[in-house]
Amino acid sequence: MELLGVHMRVDAVGNLRGFYPAAQPNSPRLLIGSHLDTVPNAGAYDGVLGVVLAIALLEGLQGRRLPFGIEVVGFSEEEGVRFGTPFIGSRALVGRLDQKLLDVHDAQGISVRKAIENFGLNPDEIPQAELQKDTLGYLELYIEQGPILEKLNLPLAAVEAIAGQSRLEFAFLGRANHAGTTPMHLRCDAITGAAEWISAVERLAHEVPGLVATVGKIEAKPGAANVIAGEARLPLDIRHGSDEIRLRAVNDLIREAHEIAARRGLSVRESVLLNQAAVAMDSFLTAEIEKAILKTGCKPHRMVSGAGHDAMILAEKVPAAMIFLRTPGGISHHPAESVAVEDVERAIECGLHLLDQLASSPESYKRIKRA
Repeated sequence: MELLGVHMRVDAVGNLRGFYPAAQPNSPRLLIGSHLDTVPNAGAYDGVLGVVLAIALLEGLQGRRLPFGIEVVGFSEEEGVRFGTPFIGSRALVGRLDQKLLDVHDAQGISVRKAIENFGLNPDEIPQAELQKDTLGYLELYIEQGPILEKLNLPLAAVEAIAGQSRLEFAFLGRANHAGTTPMHLRCDAITGAAEWISAVERLAHEVPGLVATVGKIEAKPGAANVIAGEARLPLDIRHGSDEIRLRAVNDLIREAHEIAARRGLSVRESVLLNQAAVAMDSFLTAEIEKAILKTGCKPHRMVSGAGHDAMILAEKVPAAMIFLRTPGGISHHPAESVAVEDVERAIECGLHLLDQLASSPESYKRIKRA
């Protein structure tokens, strides 16, 4: 990036940030980027492709300067795998990386604060990572991570909203006992209670249009084949484009968990790890993306993202928009995740059209003047 005339830095939460200046000094900036971290056994494109495409757009300008600067951002911690809390990198840009979050610990007992220090950064400087007041907006290019665009035979789409997301942890508590000597009718088996509830989760998700709900793992204690489980811990990930529908489903599943536990002689505890509202993307930027897609010779399409993205965090402070690329097979969070070269070419073409449109749009000019 430095070869492109970009000034590079690493902010206090580990985000990589590069600034490409505008035609005139003291002009506002447009952020383009995505995240760099991955989930276990992941593919090569989720997140990282968006950072690479941002750099490709700078290359495509071939030295041209626009009425606004471009800041490329590679967020450090979006997936939330290590600390169980997503969007750590982008939260810093909107001023939401507070002391409570810095005190969150990983499985080894290392806090977010300590991890930042171990990386050689100073968490006391995190406020300096916040967005500049001259920021025009944020653009994120991303693989769809689903099968919709492939089914429609479309390479690109404009994201009009990001679904709301709740993450909870449930603990079913029973009584551990010998598997061979305890009759079935005298058992308080935490795993069987959890299993019944998992089926209820799946049933509700099928009944409510647009709802997706996932229990991705189960941890049983003491965890031996010949011991009735006294405890079963499991997460719930639930998403929908409507916050009302999502929150109603969460409440229904909490009630179902307690009813199952009571019927089986168990108890259950739940805690909320994340409650992220649905986020609409900026209408002006989304419309401009549709125009740019049309200029590539493709049919424009709008869709809701079921996955969370840094764009939903940045949208709290600045206009945000997203461009989706088709995901072959709809496979993501897996080594088989892929993209088609021609779709990437279309995405770069679309992005360059978008930058030119924003450089000449009257609405953009108004926003530039306001910034």
